[in-house]
Amino acid sequence: MQKARLVILTVAVAAAGAAGYIATQMRPDVNVVQSEPQPQIKLQDVLVATENLGVGTEVNSQMRWQSWPVDALADGYIKRSDRPNATEELKGSTVRLRIFTGEPIREAKLIGKGQSFMSAQLPAGMRAVATQIAADTSAGGFILPDDYVDVIMVHEIEVQNQPKQFITETVLRNIRVLAVDQTIQEDENGEKTKIGSTATLELTPEQAEVIAVAQQMAARLSLVLRSVQDAQEQAGPGAQYLVNSPGRNGNVKLIKSGTMVEIMGRK
Repeated sequence: MQKARLVILTVAVAAAGAAGYIATQMRPDVNVVQSEPQPQIKLQDVLVATENLGVGTEVNSQMRWQSWPVDALADGYIKRSDRPNATEELKGSTVRLRIFTGEPIREAKLIGKGQSFMSAQLPAGMRAVATQIAADTSAGGFILPDDYVDVIMVHEIEVQNQPKQFITETVLRNIRVLAVDQTIQEDENGEKTKIGSTATLELTPEQAEVIAVAQQMAARLSLVLRSVQDAQEQAGPGAQYLVNSPGRNGNVKLIKSGTMVEIMGRK
């Protein structure tokens, strides 16, 4: 009995050894390739906004330093290595163009403390001109800053023994709205419920003269909201004949008793 057990144990050990040998012979060769270490990304601290900053917002503590890949740095970013005191230097500035959370702050989007906001909004050569509006003359109050409008003049003419007549004319086209009353942006939710009484328009000097005369002539001025698809159209000088005079080159057009009369100007 003991001999039989010994034989069985011997056979089992031999079988296990044979199986182990076969397994080692069947294992595929593995080539270990050591990869080169990847270079570390170079970072540099830049100044970013910690919250959405709308146009006209005063900058105080809404900024912090953020590590930024050197390869992704762009012109205008404020780097800590160049301006370590920038968080203090920029306090009191006013936001000129909207800045979003996490966006690097550029000084081109800010107006320095004490500087005029509206004059900084105007491109070179342009003028800001205010005109009176109401809900029924401003698209029901839906006209907001940075919208584009046409300006329509309505004026009365009186003809003897005839009912009062009205003439309408588009005196300016594709004009940018800078502000409505003192409001220069929408609220945080993109909504506005207040209906303004004054709109400030961005005009060339020639257009400013046109609207100044139109305000004196018109029974009312209406702002007509334009589609954003039309904002690329050329604005043009507008109804220049309103401001022509004998002292200027060109003809003068007068409206008298419902009839337009053209007078040749001196050259």
